[in-house]
Amino acid sequence: MDKERFDGMLLAMAQQHEGGIPELLDTVFSFLARKTDFYTGASDEVARNLVLENFQQHGQQAREARDAKRREQEEAERRRRERQERERRHEQEQQQQQQQEPQIKEVTDEEAARIQADLKKAKSESPAVESHTGDGDKKPASDEKKADDDDDDDEDSKGKLKPNAGNGCDLEKYQWTQTLQEIEVHVPLPMACKSRDLVVDIQKRRLKVALKGHPPIIDDELQHELRVEESTWVLEDKRALSIHIEKVNQMEWWSRLVLTDPEINTRKVQPESSKLSDLDGETRGMVEKMMYDQRQKEMGLPSSDDQKKENVMKKFMEQHPEMDFSKCKFS
Repeated sequence: MDKERFDGMLLAMAQQHEGGIPELLDTVFSFLARKTDFYTGASDEVARNLVLENFQQHGQQAREARDAKRREQEEAERRRRERQERERRHEQEQQQQQQQEPQIKEVTDEEAARIQADLKKAKSESPAVESHTGDGDKKPASDEKKADDDDDDDEDSKGKLKPNAGNGCDLEKYQWTQTLQEIEVHVPLPMACKSRDLVVDIQKRRLKVALKGHPPIIDDELQHELRVEESTWVLEDKRALSIHIEKVNQMEWWSRLVLTDPEINTRKVQPESSKLSDLDGETRGMVEKMMYDQRQKEMGLPSSDDQKKENVMKKFMEQHPEMDFSKCKFS
C-alpha cells in the first residue's frame, strides 16, 4: 500500500493541532476508541504490542533517514571545504608566480632597434608628453592611462561587474562563486535558524531560499540549468546557508546566478588550473589539439589541420608523378 497517498490529509490534520504531536496522538487514539474495536476487539497486550511494533518500525526508518541526510550534509560540507582549500592554494600559487615573473624581458636586436626608433620618433614629435615622478625619474604620460586601456573592452562587456575572487559575484543578500563544473552559493541568515525554519527549493531552472514567514531571499529563474540530483544544501552554524549546485553544461561560465542579478564580465574570469588527466577523452583531445595549434602558431609553423592538408597533397603528388606541380601555390 502506498502510505504516502495519505500525507496530504494527515499533514492538514497536524496543522490544525496547535498542541503539536501530543494533541495529534490524542485525536488518533480517541478515534480508535470511539469508532473502532481497537481496544475491545483484543486484549490490552495485543493492542500495546501492535502500537510498539509500528512505533519501533517507523522510528528506525526515521532515524536511518536522518542519519543518511546528515551524512549527505557532512559530505557536502567536506567537498565545499576542499574546494575552498583548492581555491585558496590556487590563489597563493598565482600570487607567487606573479612575484617570481621576471620584470625585464630579453628582446632581439631587431626588436631593440625598432623600439629605439619608435622612442626617438615619439620624442621628436611630442617632447612635452612627459611627466616627472617625485624622485625625478621621467615617466611617459601614456603609461598613466595603461590601466584604462587594459579595461577598454568591447560593447558587450560595458556595464558588467568584475568577478570576485571565486569567479562569481558578491551581492547584498548573498555571494556566489563558480568553477566550470559547479557553483557555491553562500547566504548569511538574519537570525539563528534550524533546518526546519528554512525553505530551500532547488529545481532544474529555478532556486528559492527563504525563512518561513519572511519574504524570500532568492526566488527567481536560474540563468542556466542545473543537476537537481547532484545539488545539495547545508546549514552552517545556524547563521548561514551553503548551497552546492552542479551545472548541466560544464563548459561555460555563468554571468549571473538568477536572471534578476547584475551580470559579471566572464571575459575576466580566471579559471582554476587543472590537469589534462582530469578531463574526459573527447575534451582532452580537443584541448591538446588547441594547445598544439597555439604552439605551432607562435613558432610560425602550420597547424594540425594545415599539416593534414599538406600530407594529403603530398600523397597525391607521389601518386601522380606525371603531373607538374611546380607552378601550383598551396595555401
